Amino acid sequence: MHILFIDESGTIPPKNKMDGSKYFVLGGIVIPEELWHLLDKELTRLKEFYSIEGEIKWRYFVQGKEGALHTNSLSHLAGIQKNELRTAVYQLISKFKAIRLICAIVDVEKAYRSDELNNHNELYGVAYKAVTERFQYYLQDLSRTVGSKINGIIVCDHRQTQDDHHLRNLHQQLLCEKNYNLSNYKHLIEGVFIAPSHLSVGIQLADMIAGAVYRDCARGDSRYFEQIKESFRKSPEGKIAGYGLINLPKE
Repeated sequence: MHILFIDESGTIPPKNKMDGSKYFVLGGIVIPEELWHLLDKELTRLKEFYSIEGEIKWRYFVQGKEGALHTNSLSHLAGIQKNELRTAVYQLISKFKAIRLICAIVDVEKAYRSDELNNHNELYGVAYKAVTERFQYYLQDLSRTVGSKINGIIVCDHRQTQDDHHLRNLHQQLLCEKNYNLSNYKHLIEGVFIAPSHLSVGIQLADMIAGAVYRDCARGDSRYFEQIKESFRKSPEGKIAGYGLINLPKE
């Protein structure tokens, strides 16, 4: 069994209120079930070393202003400590060869030019379909390699109640509908599981992945993406584009 954990980076504005949010990233990390406890143990060890109580999130690494009223689980760390921690998290992800990363990068402005996309849930759905399709393809390829069927489940970060409801319906549609435009999700089990990030090791790691990819495409800063680049799903020829990193909408 393999588990795909999904989280996002960037904000999807309403179609008629573009606010400069050019990109939206949906990041995923595929973790074999036998590695989950080891990842949990090592992430817990990192948190203890840096005296962290609570979750690790990409946006918490931004250095807050001195004397700020709002704090988070990383507020007590100096800038150099945050950089060391971030690197340690990416090293943890990269050290396991069985872990694979899959991300969708959405150009929000271009996507909204389509008459088919009218709100944030529809745009999120396009990214979700792209990521989960690649997960299905990965499970298919892996099953052929090992000679037996490998199944998977999907765990997503909790958002707003209505957004979660929309996602559950979309996931069920992808699994059940027979449509030439939809992949056959025969390796996926059950509906999508939705959990708050502070209760999920996998979602916290997916958040860090989405943040690194967003930083690369939106800010041109590839420092963090380069640290996890080798873990992305690739073609037999080593190609990431279209396999582990999907740009949307397609040109």
